[in-house]
Amino acid sequence: MIFLKLFFEFFKTGLFAVGGGMATIPFLYELADSTGWFTRNDLANMIAVSESTPGPIGVNMATYVGFITGSNIAGIPTAILGAVTATLGLIMPAVIIILIIASFLKSFRDNKYLDSAFYGLRPASTGLITAAGLSVAVTVIFPQTVSLAGFNWKGFILAAVLIVLMNIKKLKKLHPIVFIAASAVAGVVFSM
Repeated sequence: MIFLKLFFEFFKTGLFAVGGGMATIPFLYELADSTGWFTRNDLANMIAVSESTPGPIGVNMATYVGFITGSNIAGIPTAILGAVTATLGLIMPAVIIILIIASFLKSFRDNKYLDSAFYGLRPASTGLITAAGLSVAVTVIFPQTVSLAGFNWKGFILAAVLIVLMNIKKLKKLHPIVFIAASAVAGVVFSM
């Protein structure tokens, strides 16, 4: 039964998370609150792992949640089944929609109403991604409570340093993995 719920929850997320992987984050916050499969702090770790591993962030997070949920039931075989189930649930809406659109591609190609609908979705996806980014920032900078006592100075300083470094002309040419690796080393060195 849990696998059916996993599939359904990620199917809903995949269906309504317009704008890419970062747009799935608000849905995952809601999923954390409603199911208890993971906590909001776990979600911050999932985002870090998903961003630093190859593949789309939404798919990586679905796989992660499915694996964790499955492993809580009975170990590795169910963890793998959970990972596959959640991942399939997330990507299935896109596959179905692409197949439907591909079958009607000729009639949709010059449709002004469809163009207007996609134009209208841009601000919605921008808002979802912005909300996700702000939620992650608040979770990282204020891990326990939103107060100065719980403020994560180390995380804030690291983020500020990275923003400055990424805007230096000579360093802009570096591959993003350099910044990810440097952040990982700083996290270990400064016990973040």
